[in-house]
Amino acid sequence: MKLVSWNVNGIRACVRKGFLDYFNGIDADIFCIQETKLQEGQITLELKGYHQYWNYAERKGYSGTAIFSKKEPLAVTYGIELDEPDTEGRVITLEFAHYYVVNVYTPNSKRDLTRLDYRLVWEDAMKEHLIKLNQHKPVIFCGDLNVAHHEIDLKNPKPNVGNSGFTFEERNKMTELLEAGFIDSFRYFYPDRTDVYTWWSYMSKVRERNIGWRIDYFLVSDSLKENLKDAHIHYEILGSDHCPIMLEIDID
Repeated sequence: MKLVSWNVNGIRACVRKGFLDYFNGIDADIFCIQETKLQEGQITLELKGYHQYWNYAERKGYSGTAIFSKKEPLAVTYGIELDEPDTEGRVITLEFAHYYVVNVYTPNSKRDLTRLDYRLVWEDAMKEHLIKLNQHKPVIFCGDLNVAHHEIDLKNPKPNVGNSGFTFEERNKMTELLEAGFIDSFRYFYPDRTDVYTWWSYMSKVRERNIGWRIDYFLVSDSLKENLKDAHIHYEILGSDHCPIMLEIDID
């Protein structure tokens, strides 16, 4: 089984840049996207053989997630339990017979860290959501998590310590989640691999020089360790400031 996750940074723009060529070529069983940046009715994707599930943000041109699945799930839920209403379209959970798939676009704490407090509250709610699911059946959790976990996960770690996406607080939340019973699938297969990233700034020549961050992940329940087959980062695929990532796993 193949699962793909891609922050498309605006699905309408990404479609104009070749999204469907990649989508049709990769032939994933489940394809998750983040940062769709649209409202209902603003795009029609003809994806033959796929069920489509969209979670739109109330704010126009902002956030949003979607999942395209060949298999119809048993249930679909949107959002997570927070003290305030979920208006940003950041989470979709699909329940299948033997596992859950959770697609997420984690809030950015912003350059000046003005949203860091909200981000940390959100992280705790997300972890609680995943732990509850994991008590019933294994979880495949993917998306743009907006954090480089370790220094190996970005090109220039030292000058970025304390910056958005590389604060100690955000990194510690990732550590806590993994310690709660989850595996970073890419590091499971490639614990020491360097210079492989999933996001690059649009600044001139940054992507060409591979000055990037690995902030997109497939995390899976510890109980699925023996089912893992491989994890890929398709850094050669353009169309967004992020590239797609893929998980191969033996599960029905």
